[in-house]
Amino acid sequence: MPARNRPHPAKQRQVKRLLTPQYPELAKKLNLSGAVRIEVTIGPDGTVKRTRILGGHPLLAASAEEAAQKSSFEPGPKETTEVIEFKF
Repeated sequence: MPARNRPHPAKQRQVKRLLTPQYPELAKKLNLSGAVRIEVTIGPDGTVKRTRILGGHPLLAASAEEAAQKSSFEPGPKETTEVIEFKF
């Protein structure tokens, strides 16, 4: 089952590149699904500076956080915080 991603509806910055997280093999074997919410802090240049897992199954969260860290956003005037939700 592929992961589906979407930025939180209240997003302020446009996403340039949102990576799809790898579906962990153990999660596949256990038939796990669900959503993982990741808070990202985005620098003025559009790169992700920090991430924090807000919720979701621990077996899925690490993969989602890794994808969030490698994503990028449009540049902005200041550092902002967004929430990205990855669906597995």
